[in-house]
Amino acid sequence: MAFFSKLKDKLFKSSSKLDEGLDAIVEEGGEDVVEAAVEEVQGVPVEEALTPPVADPEPLAEPEPDETPVESSAEAPAAPKGGILARLTGRATGAGEVKRVLDDEMLEQLEELLIASDMGVDTALRVTANIAEGRFGKRLSARQLKELLAGEISRIMEPVAKPLPIYPTTPQVVLVVGVNGSGKTTTIGKLASQFKGAGKSVVIAAGDTFRAAAVEQLQVWGERAGVPVLTAPEGSDPASLAFDAMTQAQESGADLLMIDTAGRLQNRADLMEELAKIVRVIRKKDENAPHNTLLVLDATTGQNAINQVETFQKLADVSGLVMTKLDGTAKGGILVSLADKFGLPIHAIGVGEQIDDLAPFDPEEFAAALTGLSE
Repeated sequence: MAFFSKLKDKLFKSSSKLDEGLDAIVEEGGEDVVEAAVEEVQGVPVEEALTPPVADPEPLAEPEPDETPVESSAEAPAAPKGGILARLTGRATGAGEVKRVLDDEMLEQLEELLIASDMGVDTALRVTANIAEGRFGKRLSARQLKELLAGEISRIMEPVAKPLPIYPTTPQVVLVVGVNGSGKTTTIGKLASQFKGAGKSVVIAAGDTFRAAAVEQLQVWGERAGVPVLTAPEGSDPASLAFDAMTQAQESGADLLMIDTAGRLQNRADLMEELAKIVRVIRKKDENAPHNTLLVLDATTGQNAINQVETFQKLADVSGLVMTKLDGTAKGGILVSLADKFGLPIHAIGVGEQIDDLAPFDPEEFAAALTGLSE
């Protein structure tokens, strides 16, 4: 199954789906509208076709007797339903699309829906204003509203949709940060496996030395991907492990070194010093390291992701984002809010635990999945 199909199938399982909310907005206060689908019928303009012709009456011909008896049980052909406009356009009355006038009330409902989807107040107001521009007072169907919203989301996300850059310098050091439980360890394993599959040699350093579970999980992924995982005894100095990993990566000619880190935000001062020490140590080997600092975010945390980005930007020089667990939230608008507020590159998104459930971020596919548009 393609990743886009998985995204559509898994994304936003909750009953508060954005696409269902958009349908409800249009249906509330909307009305069934039948519009002329053609400008002319058989070469005749619609206005002319709708005007009865004026001509001199002709004498009626004598009716010829019908020699075919009509059985009383036979049903007469159904008369065409609807007015002349419906017959001319091939659409019966009542078969039109529900549309609603884009007015202040509809815009307010749309703003509330976007805010409830974790898009953020500022982003929601800007998106609705752009949708209303040039369309205020016009009728919109749910499909048209979804297409307009998807277009706005794509426009916001397009500048930040960037794959993880690969540099000629080896080893390229990727420092991975994020709070505990964000999917950081799993993301490292998936990225390492994918890079290994692309022909790159990878080394992983299990730098979260305070969580045995994180180390064990990385070891499982390392075995699965055929990637070495360097570990240290529980409670060891993460910077010392990072230095040893850097040395081994250089000696083995590895293309990438991925360093896991702790995510104990309750002790920010300690974490800041720990990250700063890791950077100081690896810069003894390469003054430009780390070349990437990835922040892994859990989509289910909603607006709290904003606080995490702000915090880790102070703790570490974050260069890009990876958003995980999009299959577990109805509020994927947080990714739009992050893109609009920070402009940080979004390298990948995840919607599951399988190795192929992490893929490069595609703004159009994401916008289509978020708004409920078909592929």
